Amino acid sequence: MAEKAKKVCPQCLGKKVVPGVCNCASEWRGTQRGDEWEDCQCTPEQECPTCQGTGYLPTTNTKCSGSHKG
Repeated sequence: MAEKAKKVCPQCLGKKVVPGVCNCASEWRGTQRGDEWEDCQCTPEQECPTCQGTGYLPTTNTKCSGSHKG
């Protein structure tokens, strides 16, 4: 019996996590570390909410209810 091919998650592209996003602007400064100001604010990477960190879309296991002769 052939196994159904898994469909790669379109949100994380199979990587299991969604990368963080960084916004950089010298017009605003939000974080000071010591004497230095960080112009970039970044969100951390997160487990993909679409595939729950599997990298693939959930497959539905449907069986054919009719008989097939071939």
